[in-house]
Amino acid sequence: MEQCITSVLAKQTLAHQQQQMSNLQVQAQRQRALALMCRVYVGSISFELKEDTIRQAFQPFGPIKNINMSWDPATMKHKGFAFVEYELPEAAQMALDQMNAVMVGGRNIKVGRPTNMPQAQPVVDQIIREAETVPRIYVTSIHTDLSSEDIKSVFEAFGKILSCHLPTDPTTGKHKCYGFIEYGSMQSAQDAIASMNLFDLGGQYLRVGRAITPPSGTAAPSQPQALPPAAAVAAAAATAKIQALDAVSVPVSVALNLAAPATSLFGSHHSSLLPQVGVLPPAVMASNAPGLITGVTPIPPIPTITVTSTGPVSVITPQTVTVALPPKEEVEVTNAMELQMMDIPQSLSEQENMTISGTSARHMVMQRLQRNSQSPVIVLRNMVGIEDLDDELEAEVTEECGRYGMVNRVVIYQERQGEEEDAEVIVKIFVEFNSPEEAKAGSDALNGRWFGGRKVEATPYDQEKFDSADLSG
Repeated sequence: MEQCITSVLAKQTLAHQQQQMSNLQVQAQRQRALALMCRVYVGSISFELKEDTIRQAFQPFGPIKNINMSWDPATMKHKGFAFVEYELPEAAQMALDQMNAVMVGGRNIKVGRPTNMPQAQPVVDQIIREAETVPRIYVTSIHTDLSSEDIKSVFEAFGKILSCHLPTDPTTGKHKCYGFIEYGSMQSAQDAIASMNLFDLGGQYLRVGRAITPPSGTAAPSQPQALPPAAAVAAAAATAKIQALDAVSVPVSVALNLAAPATSLFGSHHSSLLPQVGVLPPAVMASNAPGLITGVTPIPPIPTITVTSTGPVSVITPQTVTVALPPKEEVEVTNAMELQMMDIPQSLSEQENMTISGTSARHMVMQRLQRNSQSPVIVLRNMVGIEDLDDELEAEVTEECGRYGMVNRVVIYQERQGEEEDAEVIVKIFVEFNSPEEAKAGSDALNGRWFGGRKVEATPYDQEKFDSADLSG
């Protein structure tokens, strides 16, 4: 019984840690989506215009962090397009809504999202949908001499104001010419946007639109809090008791059914006894300790089940499954399980050069090779070194691989090549595409390419191993 309680506690802890990792991943995805939403593409720019003209045209919508204009070294002129990065996604959205096809320097400019936006579009759409349910507005181009009380007195004519916040610049002590107002109702927020956009206040035309970022910036679904130790132990004891009662009610004949495969001992009736492992959260961040990937909790040993002809089923820690069978039948089941759990070389080159004995072993190897060729996952080796890891690597890999198909996940894994403290650490990048065909196109295109002075090696990777968090191949 104590072992059952320990097993249930371990499963609860693992599930809680996986939920926390999942929530952290959601927050990271929202942060990247908000960062992408701050950038706009500006095209069809007159070659005579300079950066200061672009800044002047887009400054009224909010503070600009950076303007990137591509220059032609031959003509010493820009190439007719630029990327404007704001500090706030609200400013970028307002520029998209009001600056497309506007005449600047004698030409109608084109304003849109950058081409790498589709990868984050689902998260962007979710953020926008959430913003539509909050009565909060964004106000910019506010005169520096006006205070938050002045703005509140003007906008409270449309309804009750819950908060009015104008962020201040720590260097000057004055506000940054923009702010957020939260109303008590959606109707008040909509009326304020409709009436106050382009309103002349203090000699400057206000720009008013819907707020996108919540007050907490990157708020995500709240994380579940850990149970108090006493409550966790009590819950585990109750769960173990129910599981033990269920196990007693299972007919012994089920365990002795030789027609079913050996893995039927872990059938659906007892699946709750085993930790739900093998689910790989979509980890993406790279800057972590060697040998670990962000978003994946190290998985403890999986407990196994001992079934005998008499007595209840219990969870124990040894790594084998023993079944009370006649000697010959027990040997057959053991051989079958050993065949399924045999250590097959992981790389394609090792599999091609290995010695295959027996029809069943040969069939398993052929299935493994076929799975690799049909897998939507590829692994990129020698693309970067440990010194090249940063928070932008995942986005760069996603954008590059996005040329060949829809990228679902990117996992950056640092693998230590030995137990020594100074052992070499290599970086492997796993990319999961939407389909095996897209993965093959990406593998064929990237294999052998040079990236930052390194020759990339791109090969297919077994999806089952990837889904079970086995990145050692």
